[in-house]
Amino acid sequence: LRPKGAVREGHGLSRELPLEGRLPVAAAMNGFRLCGDMLHLTSILLLLYKLHKNKSCAGVSCRTQEVYAIVFLLRYLDLTWLYISFYNSAMKGIFIISTSYLVYLMRFKPPVATTHDRERDNFRYELYFLGPSFVLGFLTAHQWMFAEVLWTTSIWLESVAIVPQLVLLQQIREVENLTSHFVGAMGAYRAFYILNWLYRYMEEGHINWVPWVGGVVQTVLYCDFFYYYVKSRTYGSKLVLPVTT
Repeated sequence: LRPKGAVREGHGLSRELPLEGRLPVAAAMNGFRLCGDMLHLTSILLLLYKLHKNKSCAGVSCRTQEVYAIVFLLRYLDLTWLYISFYNSAMKGIFIISTSYLVYLMRFKPPVATTHDRERDNFRYELYFLGPSFVLGFLTAHQWMFAEVLWTTSIWLESVAIVPQLVLLQQIREVENLTSHFVGAMGAYRAFYILNWLYRYMEEGHINWVPWVGGVVQTVLYCDFFYYYVKSRTYGSKLVLPVTT
């Protein structure tokens, strides 16, 4: 599923696979990828700001953040043995630490933890997503090596990581501004990564089916929310999601 010498992609933290004894090298950066990285970082900063400002995580899914923490730990395991660049290592560390910190705040740290709606934020990702993602990771990995299978697993798991958050928002319907901006930034980050893939395909003939398919799945999941988010921004109204039937 990935041609020889293909490049791994994840938050602009890409590297060429070390095939045939070659050393890993940093993949080329472009504006679309950089914008995607910064939007993802912005979404995390928005969430941290909301939790510290409001002392509340109302409307935020801790379970989505748990999935992202698992994604980053699986994907960036190579931090323990591989150095590509300062930017690469720094961003990997930021994503792991900040997401783990968000989970800590929502699960254990008062007063934020006391506002976590555990009854509504109860999507069982460990039942529906973890097992299938590991199976897909094993079946679609470029090589059946431990780190490679974990990396591929993280791509499939990230594609559905936002589902607990979207399910929670659908239940509460009325979405706070900072929460809507956080989810909107997450959707925009993935949209810029699709533009990055299109750009690289046109410029370099670069093909990488696993993150392409995972990214499309992730973007499709955002579409409904993004429609109402843009609509609310256009009319200057509060974001209210429709009742599902």
